[in-house]
Amino acid sequence: MSHPTTSVNLSKLADAVGGRLRGADCPIFKLSTLKNAETGSLSFLVPAGTQNRSLLKTTRASALILSPALEQDCPSHISVIISDDPRLAFAKITRFFSQVSLPQAGLHPTVVVGEHAHIAASASVGAYCVIGDHVTLGENVILYPGCTIGNDSVIEANTILQARVTLYEKVRIGKHCLIQSGVVIGSDGFGFAHDKTGWVKMFHMGGVVIGSHVEIGSNTTIDRGLMEDTIIEDGVIIDNLVQIAHNVSIGARTAIAGCTGIAGSTKIGQDCMIGGAANIGGHLEIGNKVYIAATSSVGDSFSEPGLYTSVMPAKPNEVWRKNAARFLYLDKMAKRLRDLEKRLEEHFSN
Repeated sequence: MSHPTTSVNLSKLADAVGGRLRGADCPIFKLSTLKNAETGSLSFLVPAGTQNRSLLKTTRASALILSPALEQDCPSHISVIISDDPRLAFAKITRFFSQVSLPQAGLHPTVVVGEHAHIAASASVGAYCVIGDHVTLGENVILYPGCTIGNDSVIEANTILQARVTLYEKVRIGKHCLIQSGVVIGSDGFGFAHDKTGWVKMFHMGGVVIGSHVEIGSNTTIDRGLMEDTIIEDGVIIDNLVQIAHNVSIGARTAIAGCTGIAGSTKIGQDCMIGGAANIGGHLEIGNKVYIAATSSVGDSFSEPGLYTSVMPAKPNEVWRKNAARFLYLDKMAKRLRDLEKRLEEHFSN
């Protein structure tokens, strides 16, 4: 078996994640699943992964990341990094094996730069990028090919825009952000008024402000504010294909999974988690540490932390049709129940 030319000693990885090393300090060449691991690879298992516990005795991995509870289940010939949070430790270790090579500083000859733009000498701007007027690109900013940066936009240090990211005017992005391909930030929101002739467009005059250490997945769209800014705070992570409408505010460290839609002027608190394909209505207030289950439809504000869920899971069609038919009678049943409770109260009070 041939290995990649680079490796990292297991002790270095253990030190990097604050883990305890048991066994030999072997070289690690790659990261693998338990099932497909081979000599020179590192894998992990969380306590909840009981269905894979049997693989501990058959895996060919040279080393594993395990919790203290699983240490005794691992054969003695396999080296182990003991961590209270194996998944978190594994996440930190992945950076040692990233195959991404960063481009050199400088502007490709095909780049178009507007008037009074300030581009740091350490920045890298790829082929066919367009930089608008009064744009600022900070130290070590990287724009991969085909990006467009609108007028009066600012991208702070160490932020990376993958290929074909589009920023409209007046977009500000903080430090150490990663914006994946196809993202559009700052387009007009869906704002219209209606008269006898049809729809009258509201031209949006706000911008978008994105904090530091934010990651935005491919083909996500974030609309500019109508008169004030749409705001994404520090540490937010957003999956692919998410729609964030005008004037939305998303609190620090909130995570939003793919295909979620958030309507205009809704405010989402800090440390929230929003499952995939959730639909969140407009002008709502979502508090801190609110968890919204996947595919949920949210039409009310939630101030208290906790898990909120809507939409019944899929059932066989015959069962679903019966349940759907019964939903039509819920209001009548509720009224009958209230009437019955009232009659019982009157009966026992006499």
